[in-house]
Amino acid sequence: MIRPILIEIGLFIAPFVIYAAVLAGTAKGVRQSSAWSIRRIAALGIAGFVLMLGSFVILAQFSGALPGSVYVPAHIENGKFVPGTTR
Repeated sequence: MIRPILIEIGLFIAPFVIYAAVLAGTAKGVRQSSAWSIRRIAALGIAGFVLMLGSFVILAQFSGALPGSVYVPAHIENGKFVPGTTR
């Protein structure tokens, strides 16, 4: 149960970790701050967006119900309310 949660959290924060690593590298002098042009900042923003979108796609692909399962909507059975379930 904990492993899928950790994987989802890891996929969600991966773009932010990469972005933080680039910023930390700049702060330590690995890259000169004068090299940050508008084009480079835009490319970094686009790369962050693509990584975030990719992590959401991976989460959507490998999370949720198993293939072939059927959703049974909420209904009343024998006078009692039964919430929706996946079988």
